Amino acid sequence: MKKTLFCGGLLLCSLALGAQEGKAALDVMLKNYGERNYAAEPVAKADLDLIVQAGLRAPSAMNKQPWHFTVVQDAALKGKVISGAEKGGAIIVISAKDDTNPRVTLDCALAAENVYLAAQALGYGSRIYTGPVSDVNKKHKAALGLPSGYNAVILVRIGVLAKAGTDALSGASPRNAAKDMVTYK
Repeated sequence: MKKTLFCGGLLLCSLALGAQEGKAALDVMLKNYGERNYAAEPVAKADLDLIVQAGLRAPSAMNKQPWHFTVVQDAALKGKVISGAEKGGAIIVISAKDDTNPRVTLDCALAAENVYLAAQALGYGSRIYTGPVSDVNKKHKAALGLPSGYNAVILVRIGVLAKAGTDALSGASPRNAAKDMVTYK
């Protein structure tokens, strides 16, 4: 009887912890925003490694994992990739060989979302960029050391938040109302 109660208690505790972890993940998703202003501090190497691991664990069509991650920490190179990104933080360039295939593009976007949310879960700011991709592919592939035949698909900028207390409500532009964007049948 004591053993059964103990095992039942362990099961309830593990379910409660799982629910708390799930809630924490939802909190990050529901409170995220794309910060633009970062402090001149670097992102800790251990945190960058975790963030990249989250990107590598993204789902992909047929588990092809078509991406390559390039972590840019050099200030001058960051400034060439994203104007004004010289100070602090890092840029993660997600590239792929077949970048015109919509499935590959979607796979890279899923990896970028994992990177973006992982950074915020660790307390950093993050922002996804697609605008500079064409310029990166025309001018900076060699400097970035992208693998032969790969093109940048999407970029994620990560950094220490410039001001404490910034959140999705005060730091982000307003979101469209769900009632205007969702239909239930």
